[in-house]
Amino acid sequence: MQHRIIVLGAGYAGAIAAGRVAKRLHRDDATVTLVNAEPDFVERVRMHQLAAGQELTPRPFGKMFAGTGVELRVGRVTAVDVGLRTVTVQGPDGPGELAYDTLVYALGSAWNPQGVPGTAEHAHEIASRPGALRLRDRLAALPPGGSVVVVGGGLTGLEAATEFAEARPDLDIALAARGALGDWLSPAGRRHVRKVCDRLGITVHEHTAVTEVGAGHVTTADGTSFPASVTVWTAGFAVHPLAAATPLETDGTGRIVVDTTMRSVSHPDVYAIGDAALVAGPGDKPLRMSCASGIPTAWQAADSLAARLTGRKLPHTPLRYFNQCVSLGRKDGLIQYVTADDRSVRGVLTGRIAAVYKELVCKGAAWGVANPTTGMPARRHPATAPRTAPAPAAAEGR
Repeated sequence: MQHRIIVLGAGYAGAIAAGRVAKRLHRDDATVTLVNAEPDFVERVRMHQLAAGQELTPRPFGKMFAGTGVELRVGRVTAVDVGLRTVTVQGPDGPGELAYDTLVYALGSAWNPQGVPGTAEHAHEIASRPGALRLRDRLAALPPGGSVVVVGGGLTGLEAATEFAEARPDLDIALAARGALGDWLSPAGRRHVRKVCDRLGITVHEHTAVTEVGAGHVTTADGTSFPASVTVWTAGFAVHPLAAATPLETDGTGRIVVDTTMRSVSHPDVYAIGDAALVAGPGDKPLRMSCASGIPTAWQAADSLAARLTGRKLPHTPLRYFNQCVSLGRKDGLIQYVTADDRSVRGVLTGRIAAVYKELVCKGAAWGVANPTTGMPARRHPATAPRTAPAPAAAEGR
């Protein structure tokens, strides 16, 4: 029988892993099923552009994976039984159950309201396409002079605030940052971000913790209230809760603990990648949730899985950082160079050239989903390991 590989989640990490492992194995030896809630690939790094009213290129999985051997199953994953090695999927025609021999868990992350009162009821998120589309409609309906408060001064918050301010100069855009503006950047990076915010007319509230979101306002820790016709919450992400509800070993945030090959330390028939995985980077520092982290973990997992099934040497993908790419509207940007463990150094690129650089990175990431073996031969090797292992008894509680 064929070895059944199921990949859960088709973000950057999951989609790349599915395509890459399919191109490493003979179809007589293995099947690869990609389970995702939507039939199209979502460029998550562009959700602030979608919310600002821009149209994005459609990328249907049916077209992207045509001829690769990857089978798409559209549906929402509702349960994983790592004892029986099954996945429950709620699809258009109702629930169904899929059995696997190897599971690649890539369900990723979503926005994190962090329990702040009123956030779930009154704030918008741009961590998903449905959220970005809802925000787009709300911003389009906002009259001139309307107030928008973006909560969160990280990469997502900066990109959202500058994108909205550039697209809608008639609105009053504010950014609330818990620390100093761009406090993780180099001095040159911080200066450029501040210059762009000033040029776009963005009001920056530094050292400001939002403690409540209301209908038409936000309240901070010191009791100050800011008007907010629209509040956009970008203050962190939370992983999908499904893994923490299983016997898989996870950390306090729900990320699956993996070894250097991206295989679960508690369940060797499960791999975890992208935001869903707790991955040690340089200096044993956990990789942050990002596209830059997720793609290398997908390469490592796919190649390790294929190597184990074909009896070949386990590969090693360097897991390190080179830069942080920040779009600051369509005409400006910042490329902050960093150390291997993600600490900012003096070197930066700014302005139009940085915007072009970031655009090429985004296009390259999307192109890599459809071309997962870029830069190396797509060699298929016959399986030498058992194709299908018997499912363990439920009582084993693996």
